[in-house]
Amino acid sequence: MTRPSAPELLTLHAVRILGFADTTAVAGRFGLDVAEVGETLGDAEAWGWVTRSTFADLSGWSLTDRGRAENERQLAAEVAAAGAGAEVDAVHREFLPLNARLLAACTRWQMRPTPSDALAVNDHADGAWDADVLAELGAIARGLAPLVRRLRDVLTRFADYDTRVDAALRRARTGEHGWVDRSDLDSCHRVWFELHEDLLATLGLDRHAQP
Repeated sequence: MTRPSAPELLTLHAVRILGFADTTAVAGRFGLDVAEVGETLGDAEAWGWVTRSTFADLSGWSLTDRGRAENERQLAAEVAAAGAGAEVDAVHREFLPLNARLLAACTRWQMRPTPSDALAVNDHADGAWDADVLAELGAIARGLAPLVRRLRDVLTRFADYDTRVDAALRRARTGEHGWVDRSDLDSCHRVWFELHEDLLATLGLDRHAQP
């Protein structure tokens, strides 16, 4: 049976997987109440788990080192209580080959080598090239769906990754190129990055030590 996560865990975890986000975005990641999230973040700030920063016209929350440790402690306790560790680990191992394919596809989306320039930027003028990349992304998305279902069956918070990738792909197929890889949209690459971070955090792994 799938296990729902506590709002306090989801609040801290949303900051972890978003990296830097304001209160509204943190609340929106898991559909939480904005006012309650604001109070939880205030408490987390008092504990030294999060810090609020402002850059130009952007203001948001990020985790401190203590916050990352606390997030991983909460996640480990949740996984243990749900008896989900073996399944999450198995899904992560199956996810890694798809991750390599996704990264390669995004590189092809961003670059289209020419005889005179191996690092030429893809200007999206070659419809066949883009269609081939989108077809690969579609195949990757189909491979992701059963993995997300397995995660969702043990931890509810994993539920929406496959549908978000599918939604981004639908936008990209209409010619909205940024929905493949832009970081300021809920693009394929952004959603994928969040899922990878979610898996690593849940398993207590270091991203830089992973493939």
